[in-house]
Amino acid sequence: MSGEVVTLRVGDRAVAEYVVSPDLEPQVAPRPYLHPVRTWRGTVVTDALPADHRWHLGASLAVPDVSGTNLWGGRTYVRGHGYTWRDDHGRIVHDGFLTEQPGHVVQRLRWCDRAGNTLLTERRQLRARSLPGRPEAWVLEVGYALTAPEDRPVSLGSPATNGRPGGAGYGGFFWRAAPAAPPPRVFTATVEGEEKVNGGDAGWVALVAAAPAAYSLVFAGLGEKDRWFVRSSMYPGVCAAFAFEEVRIIPAGRTFARRHTVVVVDGAVTPGEAGELVAAATSLATHGDPALHSGALVATG
Repeated sequence: MSGEVVTLRVGDRAVAEYVVSPDLEPQVAPRPYLHPVRTWRGTVVTDALPADHRWHLGASLAVPDVSGTNLWGGRTYVRGHGYTWRDDHGRIVHDGFLTEQPGHVVQRLRWCDRAGNTLLTERRQLRARSLPGRPEAWVLEVGYALTAPEDRPVSLGSPATNGRPGGAGYGGFFWRAAPAAPPPRVFTATVEGEEKVNGGDAGWVALVAAAPAAYSLVFAGLGEKDRWFVRSSMYPGVCAAFAFEEVRIIPAGRTFARRHTVVVVDGAVTPGEAGELVAAATSLATHGDPALHSGALVATG
């Protein structure tokens, strides 16, 4: 797991470690990831390289099918055959920092196939900040802009788009949460439970763990046609998925951009409290790099 690590801080408090260039086996689709991420009180709220899904790497950008390359890790879902181990894993490679500050990182990356050929280029921004008036919470902002080569489009798919039933449309910004017993609650402003939340497009989703130390994560920032992929019983995780039902195509020379907000909280929040936290966090959101806005496809150049 060795490699360059950047510490994200809010004031003098270290809240997350960003592993920029992990030294991992190809089958996990090596890529930059955040782990551990901590609450103010120090509770770890991410998990990385767990025994059940070793390719889950804390909080990361991961996609199971990028024009035929597996950038999620693990087995690939093949239509008509199910999950199959294939030699199709790529990696997301750090290509330099544009900004490297204690609470703010902007970097260039390349999404590569198994042979090292560039599939996409990316510009990514991570920002950690406090939430005024809420001493129990801090905010992580994640933005990314994925640009296709000038000479060809790039497709983004998932097991669902490759034929798997059951709402397995994962792929996008994925957060593997820390283990919890009992399994965490997942809810939106209107529904609760994995079956009801998974596949929805609510304005926000909360994951609340009661033990061993109570914590809450509140996610916001879906784009057009995005959906929430949520798990709580098999393992705890939330993904802002952008190919949940249909393959997403980035046309040649065009850019696909998204921005997400995660509120990291000590203690268990109610739906009302989660909504208030998201409203406070998004009202103070720092827009930063205009190339990383949340929207549909935008022109480059």
